[in-house]
Amino acid sequence: QIMPDFYHIQHKKVAKRSIYASKSHQVALAAEPQVKWIEQQISKHRVKRNVNFNDPKWTMMWYLNRGHGLDMNVRRAWERGYTGQGVVVTILDDGIERDHPDLRRNYDDQASYDVNDHDPDPTPRYDYTNENRHGTRCAGEVAAEKDNLICSVGVAYDASIGGVRMLDGDVTDSVEAQSLSHNPQHIHVYSASWGPDDDGRTVDGPATLARKAFFDGITKGRGGLGSIFVWASGNGGRDGDSCNCDGYTNSIYTLSISSATENGNIPWYSEACSSTLATTYSSGSSMERQIVTTDLRRGCTETHTGTSASAPLAAGLCALALQANSMLTWRDMQHIVVMTAKPENLRAQDWLINGIGRKVSHSFGYGLMDAAEMVSLAKNWTTVPKQQVCEIRYPEKSRVVPPNSRVTAALYSTGCEGRNNHVKYLEHVQARVTLTSDRRGEIQIFLTSPMGTRSTLLARRTRDTSQDGFSNWAFMTTHNWGEFAKGTWMLEIENGASA
Repeated sequence: QIMPDFYHIQHKKVAKRSIYASKSHQVALAAEPQVKWIEQQISKHRVKRNVNFNDPKWTMMWYLNRGHGLDMNVRRAWERGYTGQGVVVTILDDGIERDHPDLRRNYDDQASYDVNDHDPDPTPRYDYTNENRHGTRCAGEVAAEKDNLICSVGVAYDASIGGVRMLDGDVTDSVEAQSLSHNPQHIHVYSASWGPDDDGRTVDGPATLARKAFFDGITKGRGGLGSIFVWASGNGGRDGDSCNCDGYTNSIYTLSISSATENGNIPWYSEACSSTLATTYSSGSSMERQIVTTDLRRGCTETHTGTSASAPLAAGLCALALQANSMLTWRDMQHIVVMTAKPENLRAQDWLINGIGRKVSHSFGYGLMDAAEMVSLAKNWTTVPKQQVCEIRYPEKSRVVPPNSRVTAALYSTGCEGRNNHVKYLEHVQARVTLTSDRRGEIQIFLTSPMGTRSTLLARRTRDTSQDGFSNWAFMTTHNWGEFAKGTWMLEIENGASA
């Protein structure tokens, strides 16, 4: 039975692949009084709607086309019609080449500005070093045109792409704020692959104006749904840096993205920290392939690298999800990323299972972003309730942590139960810490939730010899996402100094 009242009848003497109709069998069946309609079935030629392009570098784009769960599942999203159409992404960087033949179709002048020179044209400054190629490379990852016989294919190849030129000059608080707040009712996703020095000794983040720009973005951007800020987690791995010392990736307002190599390994440049939400592919060892994208002077490159390449891929994936559901809030997007990221095929020693059974890592967050799962979940998503903030303060004014020892502080939280700001389920958890130290890099900080999930808020940074300590620094972890807030929290501070 095929459907109610419809049956498929086979006769073993009828050749399966015969080009001739079996009239005698049809006549016999048609003569039956219970048969109202009859038709001999024939084999039809049908092909899978695989996505292939004529762009010359498409076959080299391993991170989008190799299948088997090793390509962020982008082609399945494309096959369902999600290509970024109607979504606007802006690259905050050193400018983008607006007339690049692989970008000009999708270029959006309303999503672009030159903050460095105070004019509408974000074209990079050219010199013999080609150092201002970064933004153009990032833009191509998001929205390079498909099927135009040129270079590459963007993750969201029908999205609109803009660029804010803001890194080719003095980067001040006002420059950052102006860039982060450029046309927030038009731009949906901001992608940033920059931050403080990744030198293993710097602690820095957004200042007054940039902090306000972030807050205004998530509260007023996109008509109140909130701007989506995607941030590269940093390239200071070789210097033992921690992305929790970077106030941009460590912010609850940014979607912090790490990198995985072609073979699913932790790249040499990767920074481990508890604020990383998820991962996309990028470069790795000299034997592993890198990222293909547009390049300066209307060029094409196969050598884009680092977490700088990971953030734009994530921004493009967010654009696909926004096409599926334009009403997603900034927090909805983070929830969707957490719930769909895949830890499989990513190799790290620190994978743990949090209190609600979700795997998470300081190197990869919740895993590799999955485009098809993101658009599927986004399409039928119910907006999360209003964000609530519950704060508890440690009752003691100060504690001393002697050399080669640790101090543990137990803090009980009700999650502000019974109040208007009751937090039952967790998203972001921050520990605001003020401390002084003769050698800041010897300090390690850990936070264990009531459900037993232990986050490394600060790992040892051997290059950090500063005596500045931390002043009300908000260390953030995403590892407790979905856990209960109520219970006893354990904050451990370890002083590894010998004296």
